[in-house]
Amino acid sequence: MDLRAFYQKVQKQEKEIPGSHAIVVSTETADGGRPGQTTEVAKGVAARMIVEGKARLATAEECAKHQANVMQGIEETKRRDLMGRAQVRLLSDSDVEALRSALKPAKGA
Repeated sequence: MDLRAFYQKVQKQEKEIPGSHAIVVSTETADGGRPGQTTEVAKGVAARMIVEGKARLATAEECAKHQANVMQGIEETKRRDLMGRAQVRLLSDSDVEALRSALKPAKGA
């Protein structure tokens, strides 16, 4: 393989990718690459993966789906974090009775 030609292809592909990052979709490869996995990578990494045949640029629909999945993951992480912060306090029977009596209105008042 001619390395000069390879890196020229990578540079050309990189110039065609807008922005500083791109969402790519993996393709099936002989070394075990799983097809259909979306990933957001730097523009240079995306260009190299495309030239190597390991990925392709995601369509607008695939980009939207990827972003939705990322947001869902963030929300799930926040939810788990909040659940981990939940405080539980155990009360003895005498504490419960003291609370009940404090909450009951006084008779004749």
